[in-house]
Amino acid sequence: MEKTFEPASVEARLYRSWEDSGAFAANPESAAKPYTIMIPPPNVTGSLHVGHALTMTLQDIFVRFRRMQRRDVLWQPGTDHAGIATQMVVERLLDKEGVSRKQLGRETFLSRVWQWKAESGGTITSQLRRLGASPDWARERFTMDDGLSDAVREVFCTLFEQGLIYQDKRLVNWDTVLGTAISDLEVEARETKGNMWHIRYPVEGGEQIVVATTRPETMLADTAVAVHPENEKFKHLIGLHVVLPLTGRRIPIIADTYADPEKGTGAVKITPAHDFNDFEVGKRHGLPMPSMLDKQGKITLAELGEMPEFVRGLEGKDRFVARKEIVAELEALELLVEVKPHPHTVPHGDRSGSVIEPLLTTQWYCNAHVLAQPAIKAVENGDIKFVPQQWENTFFAWMRDIQPWCISRQLWWGHRIPAWYAPDGKVFVARSQEEAQAQAGEGVALTQDEDVLDTWFSSALWPFSTLGWPQQTPELAKYYPTDVLVTGFDIIFFWVARMIMMGMHFMGDVPFRTVYIHGLVRDEKGQKMSKSKGNVLDPLTLIDAYGADALRYSVAAAAGQGRDVKLGQKIVETNRAFITKIWNAARFLEMNGVKPNPDFKPESAKLPLCRWILGAANEAIATATTALDAFRPNDYAAACYRFAWGDVCDWFIEFAKPGFASDDAAEIRDTAAHVLGILLRLMHPLIPFVTEELWDYFGYGVECSLITASWPEPVAVSNLEDAAAEVDWVIGLISEVRTVRSEMNVPPSQKSPVLLQDAAPATLARAQAWFEAISRMARASEIGPLTGPAPKNAAQAVLGEATIILPLEGLIDLDAERKRLAAALAKAQAELAKVEAKLGNADFVSRAPEAVLEEHRERQESFASEVKRLDTALARIS
Repeated sequence: MEKTFEPASVEARLYRSWEDSGAFAANPESAAKPYTIMIPPPNVTGSLHVGHALTMTLQDIFVRFRRMQRRDVLWQPGTDHAGIATQMVVERLLDKEGVSRKQLGRETFLSRVWQWKAESGGTITSQLRRLGASPDWARERFTMDDGLSDAVREVFCTLFEQGLIYQDKRLVNWDTVLGTAISDLEVEARETKGNMWHIRYPVEGGEQIVVATTRPETMLADTAVAVHPENEKFKHLIGLHVVLPLTGRRIPIIADTYADPEKGTGAVKITPAHDFNDFEVGKRHGLPMPSMLDKQGKITLAELGEMPEFVRGLEGKDRFVARKEIVAELEALELLVEVKPHPHTVPHGDRSGSVIEPLLTTQWYCNAHVLAQPAIKAVENGDIKFVPQQWENTFFAWMRDIQPWCISRQLWWGHRIPAWYAPDGKVFVARSQEEAQAQAGEGVALTQDEDVLDTWFSSALWPFSTLGWPQQTPELAKYYPTDVLVTGFDIIFFWVARMIMMGMHFMGDVPFRTVYIHGLVRDEKGQKMSKSKGNVLDPLTLIDAYGADALRYSVAAAAGQGRDVKLGQKIVETNRAFITKIWNAARFLEMNGVKPNPDFKPESAKLPLCRWILGAANEAIATATTALDAFRPNDYAAACYRFAWGDVCDWFIEFAKPGFASDDAAEIRDTAAHVLGILLRLMHPLIPFVTEELWDYFGYGVECSLITASWPEPVAVSNLEDAAAEVDWVIGLISEVRTVRSEMNVPPSQKSPVLLQDAAPATLARAQAWFEAISRMARASEIGPLTGPAPKNAAQAVLGEATIILPLEGLIDLDAERKRLAAALAKAQAELAKVEAKLGNADFVSRAPEAVLEEHRERQESFASEVKRLDTALARIS
C-alpha cells in the first residue's frame, strides 16, 4: 500500500468506474423493494456551494445505505431552468456584446439561452460528481425537457378546466429592473434608514387629520384615510371626506381595524394599488384602486384622471425623484407637519437589488386554498412525516393561511403559458396552438400569452413529471410515492408544500413519505455565511485540499436534527486525520499479513480479543443502522468514528500487535480482515472513496464493488459476555491509569507500578494475563495486589471491585502538582462563573444573536467539564 492516501489520485478514477459500471442505476424491472429520493434540482446556472455539499452528502449517505440493503434505489437527478437567474446570466453576456434581448427578439434570445445551457449548464452536475454523489445520471432531467414541458401544460390546462387557475387583477411583488412579478422567496427584506413623513390632510368642514407614511409619493393614488372605529379622537370624522393634498381629489375617511390607534398618528392613508395591507382594506370597503407607478417605477397619471399642474409635472419621473419633489411641495404648502428618522424594513429584489414595488396587475393565479386542503390532511394524518417534527408547525402556519398563488412571470425564459387571445380579448387555454385554434374557430387570429410560468410551478411537479407523467410509465408505477425528501427549511412552503399539493391533486397520493429538514451551514463560530463577512467556503477548494471524504464526514458529523451545521477549513482539516487514521490502520494490517479469508467463520473465534471486537462490530452495525433509519446522520458518523478510531485502531490493533507473531496469529489475522471488511462497508455511505480504495486493494471483491456490497449484518459470537467483560476491564484499567498519569503530568518515559487494592483473584489473574498490553499501553512497570497500607503520595481510581493505586513518589513533585491543579481549577471556576453570569443576564440573552448564545453555552459546557476534571484530579492526591 502507498504510505499515504491521496484523494486527488483516486477520486476521479473510482467515480468513473462506479458510474461506468451502472452502480448508480435504478432497475424498474427488478423485484427489489424501491427506495426513491428526488434531488432538489439545483439551478442550471448554479455552482457547488456549501448548502449543496450538505444536502447532497446527506442524500448520498441514505441512497448508498439503501443500495447496500439491496433496495432498488432511484436517486433522481436533474436541474431547474431557473427562469430569472438564467435569463439574467444570458442578458449579462449579451450586454458585453452590446446587444439587448429585445433587439434580438424572443425566438433568437431563447436560442441563445439554449446554447448557453448546452455549453455551461452542466457545471453543477459535474461538481456534484466531485463530491461523490451517486444519482442515476442516465435519468437526468431538466425542468424544460420535452416530457416535463408536456406535464406542465397538462397540469395548467387541467387546473384551468377545473376552475383552479384563473386570471385576476391583484397586487404582486414587482421588480422594476427585471420587469416581472416575483415570488416572496425572491424578495429580500433589508433594514433601511428611512423617514416617517407626517402629512396634514384637510377635512371638509375645516378640521384636519394627520397621516404618517414612509412612502409619500404614493399619496397620489390614495383613495381613503382609515381610522380605528373605536378611536375616540377620530370617531366623529368617520364618513366625512378629506381633500387629498396636491391632487384636490375628495376621498372618504373610513373605519377599519387595520388602523392601529397606537401606531403613528392613528390615521392611515389607504393606497390599495401600492400596499398589500391597503389592498385588503380597499377590497373590504369597495375602494377604487388606481395605480400611480408604471412597470419601470416611474410616475404615471393614466389612472388618476385630470390632475393639477404640479402633479402633471411629475409624469414619467422616477419614483424616488418624485418623492423628493412631493415632499418639497408639501413643505411649501405647509402641509408637512414633521419628518422623523424611521429605520424600517424595505423589500428588495434578491437578484436585481432594486426596491420592490407592490403593483396592481393582471396575472394568472392558482387557487392554492383548494389544493392545500388535501395536503394539510396528509400531514395531519401522518401520511407525510416531517423530521424533525416541529417543522410541521411551519408547514401548517403557511398552509392554513395560504393566499392565491401568482404563477405568471413577465420573462421570456421559462414555460410559456398555454393561453391564446383572440382580437376581442377572449382567452383560449389549450395543450397546443392547434387545440386553441380549434376552440376559437377557423380564421380567428390568435396570439399566445407573452408570460411564462413561475419556476416553482414546474418544480412542484418534479416527483412525478420526472418519472414520465402524464404517461403511465413503469417508473411512475414503481417509484411514486418517493420515500424521503431531503431539503432545507427555507423552501418548505415554496417547494415542499407545492409538491404535496400537486402530488395529491394529480397522483392521488403523497409525493414522499418523509420530509427530512436539515439546518443551514454556518461558519465555525455559528455565523451565517455571507460574502460581506468574507466567511463563505468553497466546497471544491476544500475537496482539492483535503479530499471529498473529509468534507463529507465533516458535514454529516455536524448534521444533528434541528441544528445548524458548523463548518470551517480547520474542521475539515482536522477530520482529514480520521481518513488518514483508517488508511494507516489498514496499511498496518496489510504489513502484518492480513487479507480476507472466505473460509473464516466468526462464530468459531476463540480468543477473547477476537470475540470482543466481533461483538463491538455487531454493536456498531446496530447503532449505525438505527441512526440511518431515524435520519440521524451525526449519530451514524459518531458510531463509525467510535468503532473505527476507538474499538479497531485504539484497542483491537494495539492489543493484537504481539499476537501477529504468536501461535494465535491466524485467528487474529482472519478476525482483523473480517472486521476491516465490516468497517469498510459500514463507513462506505459516509466516506465512499477511501473505503472503496481499501476494499479493492485488499481484494474483498472485484474492482469497485464495495458500492454494491451488502450492508453488514451482526454475526453470532460465542461467549461474548465473558470476552466483553474481560477486554472491557483491561480497557478500563489502561484508560484510568492513562488519565491519572496525564492529570499528574507523569512523563511518558517513566514507568510506574500499578497496585490493585481489594481485587478478586479473578481480577488479579486477568491483570497478569494482560500484563504485556498493560505495561506497553499504560506504562506500567509491574501490576499486582496491594500488600499492606496504601503508599503515601499515590493517586487512586476505582475500577469494579478494586481500587487502582498509582504510587507517584519520585515520579513528580506532588506539592507543585497540587498547586498547579489548584491554580488551574480556580481559573476554570472563574471562567465558568463569568459565562454563567452572562447566560443568567436576561437582557444579554434577549439581545444576543443565536450564534453568540450557542458559543456561550458551549463555553459553559467546556468550563464545567474542566472544573469537574480538575476537581477529580485534586481529589486523587489530596
